[in-house]
Amino acid sequence: MRSPLLGLTSLLLLGMALAQRQVTVQKGPLYRTEGSHITLWCKVSGYQGPSEQNFQWSIYLPSAPEREVQIVSTMDPSFPYAIYTQRVRNREIYVERVQGDSVLLHITELQDRDAGEYECHTPNTDERYFGSYSAKMDLVVIPDSLRVTSIPQTLNKVERDSLELKCEVFKSTAQHSHLSISWYRQKAGEPPVEVISLSRDFVLRAGSTYSQRQATGDIRLDKVGETTSKLTVYNLQPSDQGEFYCEAAEWIQDPDESWYAMTRKRSEGTIIHVQATDKEFSVRLETEKRTYTVGEPVEFRCILEAQNVPERYFSISWAFNSSLIASLGPNAVPVLNNDFAQREALGQLKVAKESDNVFVLKIYRLRLEDSGKYNCRVTEREKTVTGDFIDKESKRPKNTPILVLPLKAGFAVTAISRTPGVTYNESFDLQCIIKPHYPSWVPVSVTWRFQPAGSTEFHDLVTFTRDGGVQWGERYMGFRTRTAIEKAESSNNVRLSISRASDTEAGKYQCVAELWRKNYNSSWTRLADRISNLLEIRVLRPVTKLQVSKSKRSITLVENRPIPLNCSVKSQTSPDSHFAVLWYVHKPSDADGKLILKTTHSSAFEYGTYAEEEGLRGRLQFERSSSGGLFSLTVQRAEVSDSGSYYCHVEEWLLSPNHAWYKLAEEVSGRTEVTIKQPDNHLQVNQTQKNLTILENQWVTLECLVTNRTSLSSQLSVEWFVWKSGHPEKETVARLNHQATLQYGDLAALNDLKNRLHLESPSPGLYLLTIQNATVRDSGAYDCRVEEWLLDPSDRWYKRAEDLSGLTTVTVKQPDPTLQVDATNSNLTVMEKESFLLDCNVLSRSSQESVFAVTWYNLKAKEGGGRVEEEEQEALLSVGLDAVFSQETSRWEGRLRFQRLSAMLFRLTVLQAGTADAGNYSCHVEEWLPDPSGVWYKLAEEESGTIAVHVQGTGSTLQSIICSNDALFYFVFFYPFPIFGILIITILLVRFKSRNSSKNSEGKNGVPLLWIKEPHLNYSPTCLEPPVLSIHPGTID
Repeated sequence: MRSPLLGLTSLLLLGMALAQRQVTVQKGPLYRTEGSHITLWCKVSGYQGPSEQNFQWSIYLPSAPEREVQIVSTMDPSFPYAIYTQRVRNREIYVERVQGDSVLLHITELQDRDAGEYECHTPNTDERYFGSYSAKMDLVVIPDSLRVTSIPQTLNKVERDSLELKCEVFKSTAQHSHLSISWYRQKAGEPPVEVISLSRDFVLRAGSTYSQRQATGDIRLDKVGETTSKLTVYNLQPSDQGEFYCEAAEWIQDPDESWYAMTRKRSEGTIIHVQATDKEFSVRLETEKRTYTVGEPVEFRCILEAQNVPERYFSISWAFNSSLIASLGPNAVPVLNNDFAQREALGQLKVAKESDNVFVLKIYRLRLEDSGKYNCRVTEREKTVTGDFIDKESKRPKNTPILVLPLKAGFAVTAISRTPGVTYNESFDLQCIIKPHYPSWVPVSVTWRFQPAGSTEFHDLVTFTRDGGVQWGERYMGFRTRTAIEKAESSNNVRLSISRASDTEAGKYQCVAELWRKNYNSSWTRLADRISNLLEIRVLRPVTKLQVSKSKRSITLVENRPIPLNCSVKSQTSPDSHFAVLWYVHKPSDADGKLILKTTHSSAFEYGTYAEEEGLRGRLQFERSSSGGLFSLTVQRAEVSDSGSYYCHVEEWLLSPNHAWYKLAEEVSGRTEVTIKQPDNHLQVNQTQKNLTILENQWVTLECLVTNRTSLSSQLSVEWFVWKSGHPEKETVARLNHQATLQYGDLAALNDLKNRLHLESPSPGLYLLTIQNATVRDSGAYDCRVEEWLLDPSDRWYKRAEDLSGLTTVTVKQPDPTLQVDATNSNLTVMEKESFLLDCNVLSRSSQESVFAVTWYNLKAKEGGGRVEEEEQEALLSVGLDAVFSQETSRWEGRLRFQRLSAMLFRLTVLQAGTADAGNYSCHVEEWLPDPSGVWYKLAEEESGTIAVHVQGTGSTLQSIICSNDALFYFVFFYPFPIFGILIITILLVRFKSRNSSKNSEGKNGVPLLWIKEPHLNYSPTCLEPPVLSIHPGTID
């Protein structure tokens, strides 16, 4: 039961497979030249529905590989996009239907923009989607580089002259392609006749008209240059008259291994006129060879050489061993005799007129009895008025004997090559020669075997089978793309042509020939086989022509400028050479150069250890000129450390025929000595010497002026120094570094200088240092040192130069003392117990900020033995500048009163003067000023004049008694005053009332009867004088 089920399942699967739609398109990529007419086929199979399927062509451009651009459709006229619409309407792009399910896309004039990925799509006509509905292929449009040139001219020749014509064929296609060259002759109104051609497989063939003349050497085609070939025609004939031109075609092998002529062009023509010599004619008999094998064909050609043959009448007769076998009259109807007539009837023999001057006798299968002498006779006949012909001159060539040999089984095989040593990409031919030459109908198979270099085994490369087919070996399928095999028509010799030779094709070759016989039952029997000699082929790399410029040069640059380095390739082996360039630098301290940068032949960049260590990666710029032979390396923002000897090491790389890159040669360039220096020093600081004298507590400004600098982008650091008398070295006051950071020296910490310094830069290059509230200790010789800092290419600051300014000598003086104290001497007499005043009057001072310290002295003369010995000075009171009083001595305790009546007037009052207080008194004044740091110093001191005080003694008086008793003093001098006041007020009130009560109480003339004046009271708060009370009576008229 399983078998029927399995069978049914298989049938269903087979039906589904057969019903699966499959769209196939021409295999790509295809390379086609710009301007050519191309076709792309597309087929569909396994479809359902109508037999005539529709097709739609689209393209995916390289600029937008994801975007479909519609070109043309068999069903929708509006299908094309705008860029193709006009070309479709003009039939520049159209679809040709080959069959219902097969079409050809035509592009009549290919454009560069037509390159891309083409898609062929078939709209669905099936019941359901199953299979593929579109297929894609790539089309590459390359420039048409084929050029065919020949100098146009008109030549007049005479019969039997020689003719030489040259044709130059040039192409520059990057893809691998072959060229074919053909020469043609064309007469007016006639189709062109092929003279000779060199096929794309390097096979030289003459056209049918000229084949016999090529065999005799009258027609040659030679290569006389890289791109030039020469056609030579010896023994010109009148029939050679016409226009000669050459035609070349460029062929490329498509992915399906077929060859396609991408473009075909012809040169301009040369007009040839051949003048006949006379009416004479000549006859020659030609055949390919003289020895044949049974069964081979033979052809005899009787060639008539005469002028104006079409206008003349000739008859011809053929003879074998002097016996007539056939004849042809002017009407070209053959008449055969004897046995040859029977053979002609059986198709084994043919007598014919090939052209006006060529007559042919052809025996298709030779027999042994056909050996002998053959000849032809040509008779010119003249036609009479009656139409009859009469014989005139008759000519025949020499007999041509042939030998027909029986077929032999014994044979020899030889392998030969004219190019045992070739260079990469050149071609070489191998010929397998079989002797004797068997006719083409004898089945012979020839196999080429190959032993690669370095191997010990042979393997079949390709076989020319006995039935004329070609069978390739499985191990060397790669040979097929670069190998052509050809079997000669006239023999079984097999030629193997290998193009674009590489290491893969180097080795030993040999051929094996086998002789076969086909049996009556169509089976085959191998009769014999032979192996040829070994043939070694050496494939060499091309000889290098690499030359790199060895010129030396020296350059000196300022840092931060670019270093231009050039590496020039003066000559190269091939236009397709690629170069790897290695850049080195050699320093005097290094034994060898260090690698900076390497650019490989594939344009990849590799940084060397030197570039990594020195941080050059971001400063390197590599360029290659469009011409390809000049390489430039630029080191940006040069540093002093970049100085050295630079050179390049060039490697020449070529692409082997196997599409693998190999290094052919290498060479080192000349050296470029590079010296990088820092910018020239232009720093200048003002050297003017100055002297400044100021008073203490004033401000002084020190100027540091930069008059010139190396670069406007530089930064400056300024450091001020001071040299003080008695100090061996200069001391740093302050430093402003190039990053604008202010630092103070050790000196600034003293005298509170740090807080008194002020720095400003009102304009570029001008720096002002101000010392506020200068002190005497600030005196000294000041200068500034300016350092100029530049930014190196690595963004690091370095000091380029420094310069010192001139000295500025600053002298800070204290104010000149102008202290003056009243020096007037005076005398003062006081009574005992009285007070006396000691004034100390400062007449002038040095400063408004001065503070005084005052001391009063008492000078007494010491008496001894009735004479004055010396003055004894005793300090009464000292008042310091801080208003602190000194301790009074016991003698003066409680009796001194100090008063500061004004800023410059001081008074000392001595109470209760005693006789012991008599003497000379003076005051001593000290003038003190604060320095800028607030420390007080004594500026000046001065003595006043003396006051001579005399104290007179008194007895006990009422005044002294009252003043000595407080109760009595108040009773006498204080209490009476309130009493007298009350009394006066009472009298005034009584008087006022009396005036209001009676006006008759007035005295004479309106004067009051009684006027009492107020008492006059003089009061002294001291007990030095008693109060005086005076009452003045009024005047009564």
